[in-house]
Amino acid sequence: MAYFKYGNVNIYYELHGDENRPVVVLLNGIMMSTLSWHGHLSDLTRFFRVLLMDFRDQGKSSKMSKEFDISVHVEDLNALLDYLNIEKVNIVGLSYGGQVAQLFALKHPYKLNALVLANTPARIPPYLQELGEAWKEAARLYDGEKFFKLAIPFIYSDSFYNSNLSWLKNRQKAFKQLLNKDWFDGFIRLASSNLSFNTLNELPSISCPTLLLMADRDIITPIREMELIKERLPQAESLIIHDAGHAAFLEKQEEFLSAVIGFLLRYS
Repeated sequence: MAYFKYGNVNIYYELHGDENRPVVVLLNGIMMSTLSWHGHLSDLTRFFRVLLMDFRDQGKSSKMSKEFDISVHVEDLNALLDYLNIEKVNIVGLSYGGQVAQLFALKHPYKLNALVLANTPARIPPYLQELGEAWKEAARLYDGEKFFKLAIPFIYSDSFYNSNLSWLKNRQKAFKQLLNKDWFDGFIRLASSNLSFNTLNELPSISCPTLLLMADRDIITPIREMELIKERLPQAESLIIHDAGHAAFLEKQEEFLSAVIGFLLRYS
């Protein structure tokens, strides 16, 4: 657990596992942090060295004073890999992190061994843009409990809510205690950073082995959006996680890990 200083930005990162194993970088969704992946580490570190990082304006990394474009995270990650003397990695990008992963694959293909895009779009269609605006309005209330009530139901499937309401209510209380103005302002900047994101025309340039992980109850990144990626990456493999929403990596953690580990082991 450490910080990497890049310009005037401190990027928080964690390295877990045997340094002799292949490196897997896990890139966060927009509301996540390195802590969001800790429940996955025991399985992943059996096979890989795992690099976690918080994007700027996220988790323990520096908070920004003005808006930025999502592409800045690509150079943050690239500089971090150089700093750690890591020449080649596998990347698992979730949602927003998957958008960063696409941009990294396009700009630094020689550093990428294999790619997993989970619940990730290649563009921001009108529905997702409007949902992002709604999230930002909820964030401007600067109230963690209200933000949870207004934003989080979109992330999980209805079946997960029905089966885990007590756990979710405890998470709601935690949001009230943990989220402060800095977190909300950072989230608003992150949610504003990808409005023009669109890699559809560039995707055919990605040549590394790629796995597309979809979920059948994901309304944030519906299967049809990820099928647009599949059409442009015909060599990519795809897998649908059933009875799960946008947070399939938590709702169906075992299935998610089995898919990721099985795929990456074939190319590591």
